[in-house]
Amino acid sequence: MSDLLVAYGLDDRVATLYSHESSLLTGLVSEERTDDPDARLALGRVVRVERTRCLAATAAGLCLVEPDGVISRRAGLAAPPVSGDWVVLAAQPGSDPAVVGILPRRSELSRRAPGDRADPRQVLVANIDVLAIAVPLDRPFSASRVERTLVLAWESRALPLLVLTKADLAEDVEQVATAAETIALGVDVIVTSGVTGVGADELLTIVAGGTLAFIGPSGSGKSTLVNTIVGSEVQRTGDVRWLDSRGRHTTTSRDLVPIPGGGVLLDTPGLRGLGLLDAEAGMATTFADIEELASQCRFSDCGHASEPGCAVAAAIGAGDLDRRRLDNYQKMVRELAHEKRRAGQASYAERRQLRARFIAMHREAGPTRLDERRQSRG
Repeated sequence: MSDLLVAYGLDDRVATLYSHESSLLTGLVSEERTDDPDARLALGRVVRVERTRCLAATAAGLCLVEPDGVISRRAGLAAPPVSGDWVVLAAQPGSDPAVVGILPRRSELSRRAPGDRADPRQVLVANIDVLAIAVPLDRPFSASRVERTLVLAWESRALPLLVLTKADLAEDVEQVATAAETIALGVDVIVTSGVTGVGADELLTIVAGGTLAFIGPSGSGKSTLVNTIVGSEVQRTGDVRWLDSRGRHTTTSRDLVPIPGGGVLLDTPGLRGLGLLDAEAGMATTFADIEELASQCRFSDCGHASEPGCAVAAAIGAGDLDRRRLDNYQKMVRELAHEKRRAGQASYAERRQLRARFIAMHREAGPTRLDERRQSRG
């Protein structure tokens, strides 16, 4: 077994597959789905994804692979891999190996892709154990953004973790930590600083041989913290604009960084948009307090406004629930409902487009017997 694969997070499940490469890996990709039935198959983990190529860790070392080529499409690969994926590679004469299979993901972080795409889901990273949500302390605390990120985190099937960064630049660390603990139900909160090293040992203990991914806005100190944990300058860092505390996109790709002693860190670029898509499970966990109160309302379709017997409104009146939290919850509920309607409209539009295409092909083929009969009647 390659030390490189171990460094990039070879767990017991994948180790078993690797030890039985000749039988199990070959079974993942049937012979008729590759150009060469005798093509040598190998296992790798995607370290970085670029537009046309990926960098993968394999038993032979780091190598560039083709994620979305002819062989990949012939093998039935529905979508290219993402950082953190375990992939099956097939050798190509005179070219980079091709990705011909992706192992089932135990977790994946995804969001609604910006713009109008045929497939609205954008998978960002895969096979992560802990998702560390970076909350910078050098700017005002945004409870609504943290809640939205928690919804995505719980939906990913990874364990969420709130990481308060840049503690060396804050004066009210305890106040922000208390506010974060109030909205992040059942989630640990860690105070860190990439400059002083506070919290780095605690994060090392948490990752302990697994994969920890950072997510947060630009300039939140993710890359600096990664460098501190690893103990070397593995990620570029940049200054933050003093006018609005926004950072430059120094991290432009999602890179797996092995930690000395075991474990992998995954640094991600800053995300401005965090659109939701099929996130009901994440909503139920993040807003468990509101959903528990809603189950006690007199009416099942209560809007939590002026309806009689509303347990949610009563909690707000008693000071047990913040009105802002309810507003944010309802905003995301409406967003998810809108996405469901959009999905239905897209299906209807696709059917209309298919019908129009069929009519156009029918006309190009020339008149049929039915057309001749209609003309004779006319």
